[in-house]
Amino acid sequence: MERKYNKQPKLHIRKGDQVKVLAGGSKGQQGKVLEVFPLTRTAIVEKVNMVSKHTRPNAQNTQGGIIKQEAPINISNLQVIDPKSGKGTRIGRKLVDGKLVRIAKKSGEVIK
Repeated sequence: MERKYNKQPKLHIRKGDQVKVLAGGSKGQQGKVLEVFPLTRTAIVEKVNMVSKHTRPNAQNTQGGIIKQEAPINISNLQVIDPKSGKGTRIGRKLVDGKLVRIAKKSGEVIK
């Protein structure tokens, strides 16, 4: 999937999308995409794939200790949720008013 000019791969998931987890320990959970890493093909999803991180005392956290945070999850394990039906859908692209927009394959709704 190497692109000719822009070397970053084109992904079907963007920041702010509502997604469903298809595989792994968090299978079946839904959440909003907080961040996408195109080069590693991973994304961080809100309240999904939580891990415990041990931190040392610092300026922000004077006590230190164990904190829970989201870990990246491979985008192949994520599916965008259709805004109309609330179920998983594939993504297509269509010209609307001279602009290329993403649409849900199930309902034909535009995904913002």
